[in-house]
Amino acid sequence: MNKTGITTTIVIYALLSLLLGFLAIPNEWSTLWAMTNSIPTGRILFFIAKVFFLMHLAVFIWRIALCFQYKPALACKDTDLPTCSVIVPAYNEGRQAYDTIASIVKSDYPAEKMDIIGVDDGSQDDTWKWLRKAAATFPGRVRLFRQPVNRGKRHALYKGFEHGQGEIFVTIDSDSNVDPQTLRHLVSPFVQDPRVGAVAGNVRILNREAGVIPKMLEVSFAYSFDFLRAGQSVINSVLCTPGALSAYRKRVVLRVLPEWVNQTFMGRAANIGEDRAMTNLILRSGFHVHYQREATVYTTAPITLSKLWKMLLRWARSNIRETLVISRFVFGKFRQGGATGIRINVLMGCINLTIGQIMRLFGLAMLIYLPLVVGPKMIIGTTIAACAPGFFYALRYRSQSAAWAFPYSFLWLTCLSWISLYALLTPHKTGWLTRDINRSGDAWTPSSRKAHSLTLTP
Repeated sequence: MNKTGITTTIVIYALLSLLLGFLAIPNEWSTLWAMTNSIPTGRILFFIAKVFFLMHLAVFIWRIALCFQYKPALACKDTDLPTCSVIVPAYNEGRQAYDTIASIVKSDYPAEKMDIIGVDDGSQDDTWKWLRKAAATFPGRVRLFRQPVNRGKRHALYKGFEHGQGEIFVTIDSDSNVDPQTLRHLVSPFVQDPRVGAVAGNVRILNREAGVIPKMLEVSFAYSFDFLRAGQSVINSVLCTPGALSAYRKRVVLRVLPEWVNQTFMGRAANIGEDRAMTNLILRSGFHVHYQREATVYTTAPITLSKLWKMLLRWARSNIRETLVISRFVFGKFRQGGATGIRINVLMGCINLTIGQIMRLFGLAMLIYLPLVVGPKMIIGTTIAACAPGFFYALRYRSQSAAWAFPYSFLWLTCLSWISLYALLTPHKTGWLTRDINRSGDAWTPSSRKAHSLTLTP
């Protein structure tokens, strides 16, 4: 099928799926309306729920259109590539810190134009030993720094930014591996457009053979990056450059570095959400933030439900904080050129954090009040909600793994949907939550290494 045929199929599919959702989920609107008609608050919430759904439908169709306009920047020749400093902050990663640096060294990027900086952020395991082994294995390629105590990823990155010599800063998490072509693709947008201040990489799952949760997150991540961030890139406004793989123009970073490293929230030092915070500062400075699909990184996913809870809770708290930050400038004149697209995305984020949580509580109340009416509709709605990421993954990667979108949708409904509400009630709380000590040095099984080497048809 050609590109036009695929685009048409996607758009028709999205319209039909969401129309089905609108008709199937509330096909007893009249029953529910009658039962809530005597309660003024219920009538208002019922009306808001319908408007809320229609808004999301319109924005989703808009994002489909943006996604199919996306084109990654072409890779530059060696002579055109700028110098770059690759910064790898590490905390309790053990052997994987070595594997991360080894994957970077194998990059198809001129060695004379790239330096690698490893920062041990006060690890309590043998991470420092593995970083030193990397420096010894690749002499002249790796510089190391060691924080005396754990101060958080933000300060570890700050150490790297202080000592980075390249024109471009690249940050890669120490639980991640990159493809040989990743750095070349990641850095190329800076060469081709001087307005680009940051570039987000494409995050995939390294250990997707390690359990059910990584398999589900592989599909979820593909939707988040190849669909959502691709669309944001078209409007020059990716909202978050991921910690696993991002690149920044050095002169822009140095301009905002003091504010970034000293950021506080409710009077306390901010030690989460450093990636989203840096993205906001770069956007506020008037620069564009793009997504580069061909710049792939494979990162570690949680394999237990408790670790997944903690990771998503950390992300949710960061989202609340940084949505407040971006809302302060995005509706004003913060850059040259159009900004309608980013304003729509930020506005939807604000609506989800406020009205969305009210709708969640309203849905729970209706489920308790009318379980036999609302329960089946929630099941249908959850199934339809999984269709978008599942269908997108199947189209993008031609893989049956797309089916994992369906159990993840039900996992979200039953076990994870409370996270954003809890984060809204506890945004002041901080902490990484998911770092354990790894003394064995065997972070990845042979099956997970094999998963990294898989080549999927785009």
